[in-house]
Amino acid sequence: MELLIKGGTVVNAQERCEADVLVRDGVIEEVGRHLAAPGAEVVDASGLLVLPGAIDAHTHLEFPFNGTASADDYFAGTRAAACGGVTMVFDFVTQRKGQGIREAVAPRDALCAPKACVDYSFHVALTDLTPQVLAEFSDAAAAGLPSFKLYMVYKRDGLMMNDADIVAALRRSKETGTLIAVHAENPDVIDRNIDTFRAEGKLSPWYHYLSRPEPVEAEADIRAIHWAKSLDAPLYIVHLANAEGMQAVRDAVNAGYTIYAETCPQYLHFTSEVYKRPDGRNFVCSPPMKGQASQDALWKGLQEGYIKTVATDHCPFTQAQKDWGKDDFTKIPNGCMGVENLYPYLLDAANRGRISFEKAVEVASRNPAQIFGCTKKGAILPGKDADIVLYDPHHPFTVSVSNMHSDCDYTIWEGLELSGYIRSTYARGRLVYHDGDFLGEAGYGRFVPCAPRKH
Repeated sequence: MELLIKGGTVVNAQERCEADVLVRDGVIEEVGRHLAAPGAEVVDASGLLVLPGAIDAHTHLEFPFNGTASADDYFAGTRAAACGGVTMVFDFVTQRKGQGIREAVAPRDALCAPKACVDYSFHVALTDLTPQVLAEFSDAAAAGLPSFKLYMVYKRDGLMMNDADIVAALRRSKETGTLIAVHAENPDVIDRNIDTFRAEGKLSPWYHYLSRPEPVEAEADIRAIHWAKSLDAPLYIVHLANAEGMQAVRDAVNAGYTIYAETCPQYLHFTSEVYKRPDGRNFVCSPPMKGQASQDALWKGLQEGYIKTVATDHCPFTQAQKDWGKDDFTKIPNGCMGVENLYPYLLDAANRGRISFEKAVEVASRNPAQIFGCTKKGAILPGKDADIVLYDPHHPFTVSVSNMHSDCDYTIWEGLELSGYIRSTYARGRLVYHDGDFLGEAGYGRFVPCAPRKH
């Protein structure tokens, strides 16, 4: 099967050019001017930007929580992804006590494979860092699973890794070409704050933010960076949301250390003021949105290149599920939606001149592909998978639950006005979204084995 996309402006992370794109059997074969392919399906991309599909490196699909699960299963979540120009997702698998890494992934892969509409891979959240699990790092990497997450929080839930675990994991990651990511917040301070607020009857969503404000996250960011620097091991910080942590990343990078920072669209757009709204519970996620100074610092970090990736932490719960905590913020399921909004939000920022289109491609496609070893993704170049997005910078769009493709019954992005929007998404050369309509199918997405880092 051949596809020829003609007349568009191809945008990669480092350059843009007027070019045609020839696709054969799901792979980009040629990029150049005035290409011809008799018999190929021809798509007129005049006036459109031709972009590599986004990679959402942080999702929680079909995520188990207190006897229920997040609103989007692997089908609905990857459908929403496709409709937002995301052609690959990384989902998190949580290791149970006593499980090996590959043992933890196998049932989740079996659950995902028949439902996925776009390509996918996994990060493994480690909760039981035994000598056997540390020894398995190399075999897991060889199986295409070279990235592991450690929670520095959720102590009472049995998920937390202590500093000794972090050091052991970082040391082993350096030996095996794997990558350690951390959810950085201080659990003891959070738990003490929560106990105090509950005793005082302060249970509105505003106290979710006050229980884990800026210093609670910053301290853990700085601590994790300290251990990574001491071992000269790479570190990936998920969903960075505070100014002081952003500065710590900047300082470490400038000193020559490999510290990757990820942030999310919700931190770039909303501040902690949302927790004072009547629907504040819908915005409850961890870390929470912070103050304006932190948002400004994140934008500056993004513009200057210290934020390496933007991902979503997509983990939506329905209104009824969020209402479990309408009278007690500690009972609100943590998580917000975003996989369908990631690329349109960043491309809108580029359309308005806040960042460049090349920067949007860099943090949403090229960088996650490079950092996590997706060697066939992240660029419009010969030999890469034909994960292609056609973006119309002159097509205004207003986000509403009525035009999203999640199974969630609301969106925190309701009413967001975008200056341009995605017209089409191709996943490995197949049209999976066009002008508001999902055209893909469950089971089309494939597991992508990721390459370990060179060490």
